[in-house]
Amino acid sequence: MPPRRSVPKRLLRYGLMAALAAGLASLALAKPKATPPKLSAEQIVVKNVAARGGLEAWRKVQTMVWAGHIESVHASVPSLLFILSQKRPNMMRFEVNAMSERTVRVFDGTQGWKLRPSHGRPDVHPFTKEEVRFAQTGPGLEGPLMDYADKGSSVSVVGIDEIEKRNAYHLIVRTASGESQHVWVDAKSFLEIRYDRSTGGPDGASRTVSVVYRDYKATDGLQIPSIIETGVGPGAPPDRMVVERVVLNPPLGDQTFRIPGQQAVHERVPLPSPHRRPLPDGVLPSPPSPPSSPPSPPSPTSQDPGSPPQ
Repeated sequence: MPPRRSVPKRLLRYGLMAALAAGLASLALAKPKATPPKLSAEQIVVKNVAARGGLEAWRKVQTMVWAGHIESVHASVPSLLFILSQKRPNMMRFEVNAMSERTVRVFDGTQGWKLRPSHGRPDVHPFTKEEVRFAQTGPGLEGPLMDYADKGSSVSVVGIDEIEKRNAYHLIVRTASGESQHVWVDAKSFLEIRYDRSTGGPDGASRTVSVVYRDYKATDGLQIPSIIETGVGPGAPPDRMVVERVVLNPPLGDQTFRIPGQQAVHERVPLPSPHRRPLPDGVLPSPPSPPSSPPSPPSPTSQDPGSPPQ
């Protein structure tokens, strides 16, 4: 048997040092996430407004129409076509078409109504007090951060949170009515990625409506999310609103936002080519049928951007 040869201690020492250096190099390559700089609420809002297209560009938007579809486990069909029309200062019309039946919710800035099919006949009811309050204190056409001071709101910074593995500035918007709404702004893009607000349910208990914004797309220079998800409480599967078409400043008269069934002839809104797939003919009939920082997508059975969850 040949004699055993010992490895010189000097080589062991050099090998250990080389291994240690390699380990340190690998650690250096796997750098932890950089912490975003601390910014004031005003600085974050200024960057957010710029990222979304600029204050003056948004102020020129007086009306807006979205068209697309809703995916929801609560619906009887896998995809529901919708049209959302908005007009300043705080008017909204939301219509869902499913299997030749229309569900409409309308808010004229002061009062609201909901139309649902019932045994083949339209059934119209006014908004409840909670639904009216929810619509009046909503984010509006351009969202809660844009022009917040002119709306009588204030904004403060809570800190930096991680939302879906992304750093985001957590802001609180306190509205003129005293409500606190939470907004998370991505630390890189400075676009909103989440919006939370509280509402009262039919049982009187307060709950949080959480909205997530995804896949922003440019429309005439304005950044608008094309996917919006809404959920109520942990564990609840979210509804998914897919925005396929956006029209800025289409002609929308006030009659568009009157009580369903009492509108004058509704303007036919010309929509551009869709981002994804075309909507079937007849989705925008004439008459009667027809943001932004986007509003909360509704539950197809009863919700709309101006109403709390049922």
